[in-house]
Amino acid sequence: MTNLPSRRSLWLCLLTGLLLAGTLFAACTETPVVDPGVTPTATRTPRPTATLTPTPTPTPAWPLSVYVPDSLPAPISDTLHAAITGHPDLFAPASAPATADVRVVVGNGVGVSLLAEWVYAVVAPFPTLTDEVAWADVQAGWEGVAYGPIGGWPLLMTDDTAKALGTVMGSSAPDAVEIVAAGDIVQRAWNVRPAWAIVPFDQLEPRWKALRLGGASVFDRELDTAVYPLVVRVGATGKGHGVAKLMELVGAPLTNRDPEKMTTLVMTGVTALGRCTAAAMDREGVLYPARDIRPWLVDADITHISNEVSFAHNCEQSCRDSVVFCARPNYIELFEDLDIDVIELTGNHLLDWGEGAMELSLGMYDERGLPYYGGGWNVTQAQRPLTITHGVHTFGFIGCNPVGPEFDWATESRAGSAPCNFDWMHAQIRQMRERSIIPIVTLQYWEFDRFEPTPQQMADFRGMVDAGAVIVSGSQAHHPQAFEFHNGTFIHYGLGNLFFDQMQWIEYRREFIDRHVFYDGRHVGTVVLTALLEDYARPRPMTTEERNAFLTEAFAASGW
Repeated sequence: MTNLPSRRSLWLCLLTGLLLAGTLFAACTETPVVDPGVTPTATRTPRPTATLTPTPTPTPAWPLSVYVPDSLPAPISDTLHAAITGHPDLFAPASAPATADVRVVVGNGVGVSLLAEWVYAVVAPFPTLTDEVAWADVQAGWEGVAYGPIGGWPLLMTDDTAKALGTVMGSSAPDAVEIVAAGDIVQRAWNVRPAWAIVPFDQLEPRWKALRLGGASVFDRELDTAVYPLVVRVGATGKGHGVAKLMELVGAPLTNRDPEKMTTLVMTGVTALGRCTAAAMDREGVLYPARDIRPWLVDADITHISNEVSFAHNCEQSCRDSVVFCARPNYIELFEDLDIDVIELTGNHLLDWGEGAMELSLGMYDERGLPYYGGGWNVTQAQRPLTITHGVHTFGFIGCNPVGPEFDWATESRAGSAPCNFDWMHAQIRQMRERSIIPIVTLQYWEFDRFEPTPQQMADFRGMVDAGAVIVSGSQAHHPQAFEFHNGTFIHYGLGNLFFDQMQWIEYRREFIDRHVFYDGRHVGTVVLTALLEDYARPRPMTTEERNAFLTEAFAASGW
Protein backbone atom coordinates (compact mmCIF):
# COMPACT_ATOMS: atom_id res chain seq x y z
CA MET A 1 0.00 0.00 0.00
CA THR A 2 1.07 3.63 -0.42
CA ASN A 3 2.95 5.20 2.57
CA LEU A 4 1.49 8.62 3.49
CA PRO A 5 3.48 11.27 5.39
CA SER A 6 2.69 11.53 9.13
CA ARG A 7 0.42 14.37 10.40
CA ARG A 8 3.31 15.68 12.54
CA SER A 9 5.63 15.97 9.54
CA LEU A 10 3.07 17.96 7.57
CA TRP A 11 2.57 20.51 10.33
CA LEU A 12 6.34 21.00 10.64
CA CYS A 13 6.68 21.63 6.93
CA LEU A 14 3.85 24.12 6.91
CA LEU A 15 5.35 25.97 9.80
CA THR A 16 8.75 26.03 8.14
CA GLY A 17 7.21 27.25 4.86
CA LEU A 18 5.61 30.15 6.64
CA LEU A 19 8.91 31.15 8.21
CA LEU A 20 11.04 30.72 5.12
CA ALA A 21 9.35 32.36 2.15
CA GLY A 22 10.26 30.88 -1.25
CA THR A 23 10.77 27.34 0.02
CA LEU A 24 8.81 24.88 -2.11
CA PHE A 25 6.00 23.12 -0.39
CA ALA A 26 6.80 20.02 -2.40
CA ALA A 27 10.23 19.78 -0.76
CA CYS A 28 8.63 19.35 2.62
CA THR A 29 6.60 16.34 1.63
CA GLU A 30 7.81 12.84 1.85
CA THR A 31 8.27 10.95 -1.38
CA PRO A 32 5.49 8.37 -1.56
CA VAL A 33 6.38 4.78 -2.02
CA VAL A 34 4.50 3.17 -4.88
CA ASP A 35 3.68 -0.46 -4.88
CA PRO A 36 5.31 -1.83 -8.02
CA GLY A 37 2.44 -4.19 -8.55
CA VAL A 38 -0.18 -1.48 -8.83
CA THR A 39 -0.62 0.91 -11.85
CA PRO A 40 -1.87 4.35 -10.79
CA THR A 41 -5.04 5.69 -12.51
CA ALA A 42 -5.22 9.35 -13.65
CA THR A 43 -8.59 11.08 -13.35
CA ARG A 44 -9.24 13.99 -15.84
CA THR A 45 -11.41 16.74 -14.51
CA PRO A 46 -13.87 18.02 -17.22
CA ARG A 47 -13.10 21.56 -18.43
CA PRO A 48 -16.02 23.91 -17.81
CA THR A 49 -17.82 25.26 -20.92
CA ALA A 50 -17.87 29.01 -21.32
CA THR A 51 -21.29 30.52 -22.07
CA LEU A 52 -21.48 33.86 -23.91
CA THR A 53 -24.23 36.20 -22.92
CA PRO A 54 -26.06 37.29 -26.15
CA THR A 55 -26.22 40.96 -26.98
CA PRO A 56 -29.89 41.95 -27.11
CA THR A 57 -31.16 43.00 -30.60
CA PRO A 58 -32.85 46.36 -30.53
CA THR A 59 -36.45 46.35 -31.76
CA PRO A 60 -36.86 48.72 -34.78
CA ALA A 61 -38.92 51.74 -34.01
CA TRP A 62 -42.23 51.89 -35.87
CA PRO A 63 -43.92 53.66 -37.47
CA LEU A 64 -41.45 55.30 -39.84
CA SER A 65 -42.14 58.42 -41.84
CA VAL A 66 -42.13 58.05 -45.66
CA TYR A 67 -41.91 60.85 -48.20
CA VAL A 68 -43.48 60.30 -51.66
CA PRO A 69 -42.98 63.09 -54.25
CA ASP A 70 -45.96 64.42 -56.20
CA SER A 71 -44.30 63.93 -59.62
CA LEU A 72 -44.53 60.14 -59.83
CA PRO A 73 -46.68 58.39 -62.46
CA ALA A 74 -50.14 57.99 -60.97
CA PRO A 75 -50.18 54.14 -60.78
CA ILE A 76 -46.89 54.16 -58.87
CA SER A 77 -48.02 56.94 -56.54
CA ASP A 78 -51.34 55.21 -55.87
CA THR A 79 -49.63 51.91 -55.04
CA LEU A 80 -47.17 53.55 -52.65
CA HIS A 81 -49.80 55.62 -50.85
CA ALA A 82 -51.97 52.52 -50.45
CA ALA A 83 -49.03 50.64 -48.91
CA ILE A 84 -48.29 53.50 -46.49
CA THR A 85 -51.80 54.43 -45.40
CA GLY A 86 -52.87 50.78 -45.28
CA HIS A 87 -50.25 50.03 -42.60
CA PRO A 88 -50.38 52.84 -40.04
CA ASP A 89 -48.53 50.65 -37.54
CA LEU A 90 -45.52 50.67 -39.92
CA PHE A 91 -45.58 53.93 -41.84
CA ALA A 92 -46.78 57.49 -41.69
CA PRO A 93 -46.70 60.03 -44.55
CA ALA A 94 -43.96 62.65 -44.39
CA SER A 95 -44.47 66.16 -45.74
CA ALA A 96 -40.82 66.81 -46.61
CA PRO A 97 -37.89 64.62 -47.67
CA ALA A 98 -35.43 66.11 -45.17
CA THR A 99 -37.32 64.82 -42.14
CA ALA A 100 -38.41 61.46 -43.57
CA ASP A 101 -37.07 58.12 -42.37
CA VAL A 102 -37.63 56.65 -45.84
CA ARG A 103 -37.56 58.72 -49.03
CA VAL A 104 -39.04 57.73 -52.38
CA VAL A 105 -36.89 59.24 -55.12
CA VAL A 106 -36.66 59.32 -58.90
CA GLY A 107 -33.53 57.54 -60.10
CA ASN A 108 -31.59 54.41 -59.25
CA GLY A 109 -28.31 55.67 -57.78
CA VAL A 110 -26.13 54.18 -55.05
CA GLY A 111 -28.10 53.19 -51.99
CA VAL A 112 -31.44 53.35 -53.81
CA SER A 113 -33.60 50.22 -54.02
CA LEU A 114 -35.72 49.98 -57.19
CA LEU A 115 -39.48 50.18 -56.64
CA ALA A 116 -40.78 50.86 -60.16
CA GLU A 117 -39.81 51.40 -63.80
CA TRP A 118 -42.18 53.29 -66.15
CA VAL A 119 -41.60 53.19 -69.91
CA TYR A 120 -42.82 55.85 -72.35
CA ALA A 121 -43.14 55.94 -76.14
CA VAL A 122 -42.90 58.70 -78.73
CA VAL A 123 -46.00 58.39 -80.88
CA ALA A 124 -47.79 60.00 -83.80
CA PRO A 125 -51.15 59.39 -85.49
CA PHE A 126 -51.16 56.07 -87.40
CA PRO A 127 -51.05 57.68 -90.90
CA THR A 128 -47.60 59.21 -90.30
CA LEU A 129 -44.71 58.51 -92.65
CA THR A 130 -41.94 59.09 -90.09
CA ASP A 131 -40.85 55.77 -88.59
CA GLU A 132 -38.01 56.79 -86.28
CA VAL A 133 -36.68 59.77 -84.34
CA ALA A 134 -33.42 60.36 -82.51
CA TRP A 135 -33.19 61.16 -78.83
CA ALA A 136 -31.82 64.58 -79.84
CA ASP A 137 -35.11 65.17 -81.71
CA VAL A 138 -37.11 64.50 -78.55
CA GLN A 139 -34.87 66.74 -76.47
CA ALA A 140 -35.22 69.49 -79.08
CA GLY A 141 -38.99 69.22 -78.94
CA TRP A 142 -38.92 69.33 -75.13
CA GLU A 143 -36.72 72.42 -75.22
CA GLY A 144 -38.84 74.13 -77.88
CA VAL A 145 -36.10 74.08 -80.52
CA ALA A 146 -37.08 73.82 -84.20
CA TYR A 147 -34.92 70.79 -84.90
CA GLY A 148 -35.72 67.45 -86.56
CA PRO A 149 -39.22 66.20 -87.35
CA ILE A 150 -40.55 66.98 -83.86
CA GLY A 151 -39.01 70.42 -83.36
CA GLY A 152 -41.41 73.31 -83.77
CA TRP A 153 -44.47 71.28 -82.80
CA PRO A 154 -45.81 71.02 -79.24
CA LEU A 155 -45.45 67.61 -77.66
CA LEU A 156 -48.86 66.35 -76.59
CA MET A 157 -49.06 64.54 -73.25
CA THR A 158 -51.11 64.29 -70.10
CA ASP A 159 -50.28 66.33 -67.02
CA ASP A 160 -49.23 63.14 -65.24
CA THR A 161 -46.73 62.31 -68.02
CA ALA A 162 -45.37 65.86 -68.11
CA LYS A 163 -44.67 65.83 -64.37
CA ALA A 164 -43.01 62.41 -64.49
CA LEU A 165 -40.80 63.28 -67.47
CA GLY A 166 -39.87 66.58 -65.85
CA THR A 167 -38.08 64.67 -63.09
CA VAL A 168 -35.65 63.16 -65.62
CA MET A 169 -35.60 65.77 -68.43
CA GLY A 170 -35.87 68.96 -66.45
CA SER A 171 -38.38 71.71 -67.08
CA SER A 172 -39.77 71.95 -70.61
CA ALA A 173 -39.62 75.19 -72.57
CA PRO A 174 -42.69 77.43 -72.60
CA ASP A 175 -45.23 76.20 -75.17
CA ALA A 176 -43.12 73.10 -75.92
CA VAL A 177 -45.65 70.84 -74.21
CA GLU A 178 -49.43 70.82 -74.65
CA ILE A 179 -51.32 69.18 -71.80
CA VAL A 180 -54.29 67.09 -72.96
CA ALA A 181 -56.67 64.88 -70.99
CA ALA A 182 -55.96 61.17 -71.35
CA GLY A 183 -59.31 60.49 -73.01
CA ASP A 184 -58.81 63.24 -75.61
CA ILE A 185 -55.16 62.96 -76.57
CA VAL A 186 -55.50 60.54 -79.52
CA GLN A 187 -58.27 62.51 -81.18
CA ARG A 188 -56.42 65.77 -80.54
CA ALA A 189 -53.34 64.39 -82.32
CA TRP A 190 -55.41 63.21 -85.30
CA ASN A 191 -57.15 66.60 -85.54
CA VAL A 192 -53.94 68.67 -85.72
CA ARG A 193 -51.72 66.39 -87.83
CA PRO A 194 -48.79 66.41 -88.05
CA ALA A 195 -48.63 65.80 -84.33
CA TRP A 196 -46.26 64.18 -81.86
CA ALA A 197 -46.94 62.90 -78.38
CA ILE A 198 -45.38 60.97 -75.52
CA VAL A 199 -47.53 58.39 -73.76
CA PRO A 200 -46.91 55.61 -71.21
CA PHE A 201 -46.43 52.22 -72.84
CA ASP A 202 -49.54 50.73 -71.25
CA GLN A 203 -51.68 53.55 -72.70
CA LEU A 204 -50.76 52.79 -76.31
CA GLU A 205 -53.62 51.91 -78.65
CA PRO A 206 -53.98 51.02 -82.37
CA ARG A 207 -54.63 54.57 -83.61
CA TRP A 208 -51.12 55.54 -82.48
CA LYS A 209 -47.95 54.81 -84.40
CA ALA A 210 -45.15 54.07 -81.94
CA LEU A 211 -41.95 55.55 -83.39
CA ARG A 212 -38.59 53.91 -83.01
CA LEU A 213 -36.35 55.96 -80.74
CA GLY A 214 -32.66 55.82 -81.59
CA GLY A 215 -33.19 52.49 -83.35
CA ALA A 216 -35.12 50.91 -80.48
CA SER A 217 -38.84 50.21 -80.32
CA VAL A 218 -40.97 49.73 -77.23
CA PHE A 219 -42.54 46.84 -79.19
CA ASP A 220 -39.22 44.96 -79.28
CA ARG A 221 -39.41 42.20 -76.69
CA GLU A 222 -35.67 42.47 -76.03
CA LEU A 223 -35.74 46.25 -75.50
CA ASP A 224 -32.93 47.18 -73.08
CA THR A 225 -34.67 49.57 -70.72
CA ALA A 226 -31.35 50.24 -69.00
CA VAL A 227 -30.26 52.33 -72.00
CA TYR A 228 -33.62 53.32 -73.49
CA PRO A 229 -33.91 57.02 -72.59
CA LEU A 230 -37.66 57.43 -71.99
CA VAL A 231 -37.81 55.55 -68.70
CA VAL A 232 -38.71 56.90 -65.26
CA ARG A 233 -37.21 54.82 -62.45
CA VAL A 234 -38.47 55.16 -58.88
CA GLY A 235 -36.63 53.89 -55.82
CA ALA A 236 -36.47 54.12 -52.03
CA THR A 237 -33.65 55.08 -49.70
CA GLY A 238 -33.26 55.74 -45.98
CA LYS A 239 -33.53 53.47 -42.94
CA GLY A 240 -32.83 49.96 -44.10
CA HIS A 241 -35.61 48.11 -42.30
CA GLY A 242 -38.13 50.69 -43.54
CA VAL A 243 -36.95 50.38 -47.15
CA ALA A 244 -37.05 46.59 -46.90
CA LYS A 245 -40.59 46.58 -45.50
CA LEU A 246 -41.84 49.04 -48.15
CA MET A 247 -40.36 46.89 -50.92
CA GLU A 248 -41.98 43.83 -49.37
CA LEU A 249 -45.39 45.50 -49.40
CA VAL A 250 -45.01 46.70 -53.00
CA GLY A 251 -43.77 43.31 -54.20
CA ALA A 252 -41.78 42.94 -57.41
CA PRO A 253 -40.78 46.29 -58.94
CA LEU A 254 -43.79 47.88 -60.61
CA THR A 255 -43.69 48.29 -64.38
CA ASN A 256 -46.04 49.26 -67.17
CA ARG A 257 -44.13 47.14 -69.68
CA ASP A 258 -43.67 43.49 -68.73
CA PRO A 259 -42.32 41.48 -71.71
CA GLU A 260 -44.09 38.39 -70.35
CA LYS A 261 -47.42 40.13 -71.06
CA MET A 262 -46.56 40.89 -74.70
CA THR A 263 -47.52 38.94 -77.84
CA THR A 264 -46.67 39.79 -81.44
CA LEU A 265 -48.88 38.47 -84.24
CA VAL A 266 -47.82 38.78 -87.89
CA MET A 267 -50.56 38.65 -90.53
CA THR A 268 -49.78 38.17 -94.23
CA GLY A 269 -51.57 38.19 -97.58
CA VAL A 270 -51.75 35.77 -100.50
CA THR A 271 -49.36 32.82 -100.72
CA ALA A 272 -49.49 30.57 -103.81
CA LEU A 273 -46.36 28.47 -104.32
CA GLY A 274 -47.05 27.71 -107.97
CA ARG A 275 -46.22 28.90 -111.50
CA CYS A 276 -43.20 31.24 -111.64
CA THR A 277 -42.80 31.21 -107.85
CA ALA A 278 -42.39 27.45 -108.05
CA ALA A 279 -39.89 27.79 -110.90
CA ALA A 280 -37.80 30.19 -108.82
CA MET A 281 -37.90 27.81 -105.84
CA ASP A 282 -36.78 24.91 -108.03
CA ARG A 283 -33.93 27.02 -109.36
CA GLU A 284 -32.79 28.84 -106.20
CA GLY A 285 -33.96 26.53 -103.43
CA VAL A 286 -37.16 26.00 -101.46
CA LEU A 287 -36.29 28.71 -98.91
CA TYR A 288 -35.57 31.34 -101.56
CA PRO A 289 -38.87 33.31 -101.34
CA ALA A 290 -38.27 34.39 -97.71
CA ARG A 291 -34.58 35.17 -98.07
CA ASP A 292 -34.91 38.92 -97.51
CA ILE A 293 -37.83 39.09 -95.07
CA ARG A 294 -37.32 35.97 -92.96
CA PRO A 295 -36.69 37.87 -89.67
CA TRP A 296 -40.04 39.65 -90.02
CA LEU A 297 -41.83 36.30 -89.98
CA VAL A 298 -39.64 34.23 -87.67
CA ASP A 299 -39.33 36.79 -84.87
CA ALA A 300 -43.09 36.99 -84.25
CA ASP A 301 -44.68 34.97 -81.46
CA ILE A 302 -47.47 33.90 -83.82
CA THR A 303 -47.03 33.99 -87.60
CA HIS A 304 -50.04 33.64 -89.90
CA ILE A 305 -49.90 32.64 -93.55
CA SER A 306 -52.78 32.27 -96.02
CA ASN A 307 -51.83 29.30 -98.18
CA GLU A 308 -54.23 29.31 -101.12
CA VAL A 309 -52.84 26.38 -103.09
CA SER A 310 -52.83 22.69 -102.15
CA PHE A 311 -49.86 20.33 -102.34
CA ALA A 312 -50.00 17.55 -104.93
CA HIS A 313 -47.68 14.64 -105.73
CA ASN A 314 -48.37 14.96 -109.45
CA CYS A 315 -47.91 18.73 -109.49
CA GLU A 316 -46.28 19.81 -112.75
CA GLN A 317 -46.36 23.59 -113.10
CA SER A 318 -44.38 25.84 -115.36
CA CYS A 319 -43.96 29.60 -115.44
CA ARG A 320 -46.98 30.30 -117.59
CA ASP A 321 -50.21 32.21 -117.25
CA SER A 322 -52.35 29.43 -115.79
CA VAL A 323 -55.17 29.93 -113.33
CA VAL A 324 -55.04 26.36 -112.05
CA PHE A 325 -52.57 25.98 -109.19
CA CYS A 326 -50.73 23.33 -107.23
CA ALA A 327 -47.56 23.14 -105.12
CA ARG A 328 -45.00 20.38 -104.77
CA PRO A 329 -45.08 18.64 -101.36
CA ASN A 330 -41.45 19.51 -100.56
CA TYR A 331 -42.35 23.22 -100.63
CA ILE A 332 -43.78 22.83 -97.15
CA GLU A 333 -40.18 23.08 -95.96
CA LEU A 334 -40.56 26.85 -96.47
CA PHE A 335 -43.36 26.96 -93.87
CA GLU A 336 -41.34 24.83 -91.47
CA ASP A 337 -38.28 27.08 -91.82
CA LEU A 338 -40.40 30.17 -91.17
CA ASP A 339 -41.91 28.56 -88.06
CA ILE A 340 -45.43 29.26 -89.28
CA ASP A 341 -47.89 28.98 -86.39
CA VAL A 342 -51.28 29.18 -88.10
CA ILE A 343 -52.36 28.48 -91.68
CA GLU A 344 -55.45 30.05 -93.21
CA LEU A 345 -57.32 27.87 -95.71
CA THR A 346 -59.97 30.21 -97.10
CA GLY A 347 -58.40 30.35 -100.58
CA ASN A 348 -60.50 29.69 -103.66
CA HIS A 349 -57.83 27.59 -105.44
CA LEU A 350 -57.53 24.84 -102.81
CA LEU A 351 -59.33 22.24 -104.95
CA ASP A 352 -57.81 23.20 -108.30
CA TRP A 353 -55.94 19.86 -108.28
CA GLY A 354 -58.89 17.91 -106.91
CA GLU A 355 -60.00 16.62 -103.52
CA GLY A 356 -56.96 14.36 -103.25
CA ALA A 357 -54.59 17.33 -103.20
CA MET A 358 -56.64 19.05 -100.49
CA GLU A 359 -56.68 15.90 -98.38
CA LEU A 360 -52.94 15.42 -98.90
CA SER A 361 -52.34 18.99 -97.69
CA LEU A 362 -54.51 18.56 -94.59
CA GLY A 363 -52.71 15.34 -93.79
CA MET A 364 -49.33 17.07 -94.10
CA TYR A 365 -50.48 19.85 -91.75
CA ASP A 366 -51.84 17.35 -89.23
CA GLU A 367 -48.68 15.27 -89.36
CA ARG A 368 -46.52 18.31 -88.62
CA GLY A 369 -48.82 19.78 -86.00
CA LEU A 370 -49.48 22.92 -88.09
CA PRO A 371 -52.82 24.42 -86.95
CA TYR A 372 -55.22 25.65 -89.62
CA TYR A 373 -58.62 27.33 -89.87
CA GLY A 374 -61.01 28.62 -92.53
CA GLY A 375 -60.84 25.22 -94.22
CA GLY A 376 -60.74 21.58 -93.19
CA TRP A 377 -61.77 18.00 -93.72
CA ASN A 378 -65.45 18.98 -93.65
CA VAL A 379 -67.57 22.08 -93.26
CA THR A 380 -67.90 21.68 -89.50
CA GLN A 381 -64.15 21.77 -89.00
CA ALA A 382 -63.67 24.47 -91.65
CA GLN A 383 -66.02 26.90 -89.91
CA ARG A 384 -64.82 26.16 -86.37
CA PRO A 385 -62.63 28.87 -84.75
CA LEU A 386 -59.03 27.93 -84.05
CA THR A 387 -57.71 28.98 -80.63
CA ILE A 388 -54.02 29.56 -79.99
CA THR A 389 -52.58 30.68 -76.65
CA HIS A 390 -49.37 32.61 -76.16
CA GLY A 391 -48.52 33.93 -72.70
CA VAL A 392 -51.50 35.79 -71.24
CA HIS A 393 -53.34 35.92 -74.60
CA THR A 394 -55.64 33.40 -76.24
CA PHE A 395 -56.57 34.18 -79.85
CA GLY A 396 -59.47 32.81 -81.80
CA PHE A 397 -58.91 32.71 -85.58
CA ILE A 398 -62.00 32.48 -87.75
CA GLY A 399 -62.34 33.02 -91.49
CA CYS A 400 -64.43 32.21 -94.52
CA ASN A 401 -64.63 32.42 -98.30
CA PRO A 402 -67.74 34.29 -99.53
CA VAL A 403 -66.63 34.18 -103.19
CA GLY A 404 -66.42 30.50 -103.98
CA PRO A 405 -66.36 28.85 -106.48
CA GLU A 406 -68.87 26.46 -104.98
CA PHE A 407 -66.73 23.38 -105.62
CA ASP A 408 -64.05 24.94 -103.41
CA TRP A 409 -66.33 24.98 -100.34
CA ALA A 410 -66.22 22.20 -97.79
CA THR A 411 -69.35 20.12 -97.21
CA GLU A 412 -70.25 17.58 -94.56
CA SER A 413 -68.52 14.91 -96.65
CA ARG A 414 -65.84 16.85 -98.55
CA ALA A 415 -62.77 18.85 -97.60
CA GLY A 416 -62.50 22.45 -98.69
CA SER A 417 -62.65 26.09 -97.62
CA ALA A 418 -65.24 27.49 -95.21
CA PRO A 419 -68.32 29.03 -96.86
CA CYS A 420 -69.47 32.22 -95.18
CA ASN A 421 -72.37 32.46 -92.79
CA PHE A 422 -71.96 35.92 -91.33
CA ASP A 423 -74.70 35.54 -88.70
CA TRP A 424 -73.04 32.37 -87.45
CA MET A 425 -69.62 34.04 -87.47
CA HIS A 426 -70.94 37.02 -85.49
CA ALA A 427 -72.31 34.64 -82.88
CA GLN A 428 -68.98 32.82 -82.67
CA ILE A 429 -67.14 36.13 -82.26
CA ARG A 430 -69.44 37.19 -79.43
CA GLN A 431 -68.94 33.86 -77.69
CA MET A 432 -65.18 34.23 -77.93
CA ARG A 433 -65.30 37.68 -76.37
CA GLU A 434 -67.42 36.32 -73.52
CA ARG A 435 -64.67 33.74 -72.89
CA SER A 436 -61.90 36.40 -73.01
CA ILE A 437 -60.65 35.04 -76.35
CA ILE A 438 -59.33 37.67 -78.79
CA PRO A 439 -61.13 37.19 -82.15
CA ILE A 440 -59.00 37.54 -85.30
CA VAL A 441 -61.17 37.53 -88.44
CA THR A 442 -59.92 37.01 -92.01
CA LEU A 443 -62.01 37.10 -95.16
CA GLN A 444 -61.20 35.73 -98.62
CA TYR A 445 -63.20 38.55 -100.16
CA TRP A 446 -63.80 39.58 -103.76
CA GLU A 447 -60.70 41.05 -105.42
CA PHE A 448 -60.49 44.69 -106.53
CA ASP A 449 -57.67 46.40 -108.41
CA ARG A 450 -57.74 49.50 -106.26
CA PHE A 451 -56.92 50.64 -102.74
CA GLU A 452 -60.43 51.75 -101.82
CA PRO A 453 -62.81 49.13 -100.41
CA THR A 454 -66.32 48.92 -101.81
CA PRO A 455 -69.33 49.95 -99.69
CA GLN A 456 -70.37 46.30 -99.33
CA GLN A 457 -66.86 45.28 -98.32
CA MET A 458 -66.83 47.99 -95.67
CA ALA A 459 -70.21 46.84 -94.36
CA ASP A 460 -69.11 43.21 -94.12
CA PHE A 461 -65.78 43.97 -92.45
CA ARG A 462 -67.31 46.49 -90.05
CA GLY A 463 -69.96 43.94 -89.13
CA MET A 464 -67.22 41.71 -87.76
CA VAL A 465 -65.95 44.58 -85.62
CA ASP A 466 -69.46 45.31 -84.34
CA ALA A 467 -69.72 41.66 -83.30
CA GLY A 468 -66.48 41.98 -81.28
CA ALA A 469 -63.56 41.25 -83.61
CA VAL A 470 -60.25 42.83 -82.54
CA ILE A 471 -58.50 42.50 -85.94
CA VAL A 472 -60.23 42.17 -89.32
CA SER A 473 -57.94 41.40 -92.25
CA GLY A 474 -58.55 40.80 -95.95
CA SER A 475 -56.57 37.81 -97.25
CA GLN A 476 -57.80 37.97 -100.83
CA ALA A 477 -56.13 41.09 -102.22
CA HIS A 478 -53.50 40.93 -104.95
CA HIS A 479 -53.74 44.72 -105.11
CA PRO A 480 -53.21 46.00 -101.52
CA GLN A 481 -56.08 47.93 -100.00
CA ALA A 482 -56.77 50.65 -97.46
CA PHE A 483 -56.94 50.73 -93.66
CA GLU A 484 -59.69 51.82 -91.29
CA PHE A 485 -60.28 52.21 -87.56
CA HIS A 486 -63.92 51.36 -87.02
CA ASN A 487 -64.87 52.28 -83.45
CA GLY A 488 -61.15 52.22 -82.70
CA THR A 489 -60.67 48.68 -84.07
CA PHE A 490 -58.09 47.96 -86.78
CA ILE A 491 -59.34 46.87 -90.21
CA HIS A 492 -57.05 46.19 -93.16
CA TYR A 493 -59.15 45.55 -96.24
CA GLY A 494 -56.36 43.80 -98.14
CA LEU A 495 -52.68 43.11 -97.49
CA GLY A 496 -51.65 42.19 -101.04
CA ASN A 497 -49.54 39.21 -102.06
CA LEU A 498 -46.85 37.59 -99.94
CA PHE A 499 -45.36 34.73 -101.99
CA PHE A 500 -47.00 34.90 -105.43
CA ASP A 501 -45.58 35.52 -108.87
CA GLN A 502 -47.57 38.54 -110.02
CA MET A 503 -44.92 40.87 -111.46
CA GLN A 504 -46.96 42.45 -114.27
CA TRP A 505 -48.03 45.58 -112.34
CA ILE A 506 -46.30 47.55 -109.62
CA GLU A 507 -49.56 47.47 -107.67
CA TYR A 508 -49.34 43.65 -107.48
CA ARG A 509 -45.68 43.72 -106.48
CA ARG A 510 -46.26 45.95 -103.45
CA GLU A 511 -47.02 44.11 -100.22
CA PHE A 512 -48.14 44.79 -96.66
CA ILE A 513 -47.18 42.60 -93.69
CA ASP A 514 -48.94 43.64 -90.49
CA ARG A 515 -47.21 43.11 -87.15
CA HIS A 516 -49.81 43.44 -84.41
CA VAL A 517 -48.73 43.88 -80.79
CA PHE A 518 -50.86 42.87 -77.82
CA TYR A 519 -50.19 43.74 -74.20
CA ASP A 520 -52.00 42.43 -71.14
CA GLY A 521 -55.11 41.49 -73.10
CA ARG A 522 -55.29 44.53 -75.40
CA HIS A 523 -54.28 45.33 -78.96
CA VAL A 524 -51.85 48.23 -78.40
CA GLY A 525 -50.43 48.83 -81.86
CA THR A 526 -49.62 47.71 -85.38
CA VAL A 527 -46.30 48.02 -87.17
CA VAL A 528 -46.91 48.10 -90.92
CA LEU A 529 -44.07 46.41 -92.81
CA THR A 530 -43.76 46.98 -96.56
CA ALA A 531 -42.09 44.85 -99.22
CA LEU A 532 -41.67 44.75 -103.00
CA LEU A 533 -41.74 41.49 -104.96
CA GLU A 534 -38.65 40.57 -107.00
CA ASP A 535 -37.90 37.67 -109.35
CA TYR A 536 -41.52 36.42 -109.31
CA ALA A 537 -40.99 34.90 -105.85
CA ARG A 538 -38.94 36.97 -103.41
CA PRO A 539 -40.29 40.03 -101.58
CA ARG A 540 -37.68 42.43 -100.21
CA PRO A 541 -38.04 45.35 -97.78
CA MET A 542 -38.89 48.59 -99.56
CA THR A 543 -36.51 51.50 -99.70
CA THR A 544 -37.53 54.62 -97.79
CA GLU A 545 -38.65 56.29 -101.01
CA GLU A 546 -40.68 53.26 -102.13
CA ARG A 547 -42.25 52.92 -98.69
CA ASN A 548 -43.24 56.57 -98.42
CA ALA A 549 -44.87 56.54 -101.85
CA PHE A 550 -46.76 53.32 -101.06
CA LEU A 551 -47.99 54.50 -97.66
CA THR A 552 -48.99 57.90 -99.04
CA GLU A 553 -51.31 56.24 -101.56
CA ALA A 554 -52.72 53.80 -99.02
CA PHE A 555 -53.34 56.52 -96.42
CA ALA A 556 -55.04 58.75 -98.98
CA ALA A 557 -57.31 55.88 -100.03
CA SER A 558 -58.13 55.37 -96.34
CA GLY A 559 -59.44 58.92 -96.16
CA TRP A 560 -56.48 60.21 -94.17
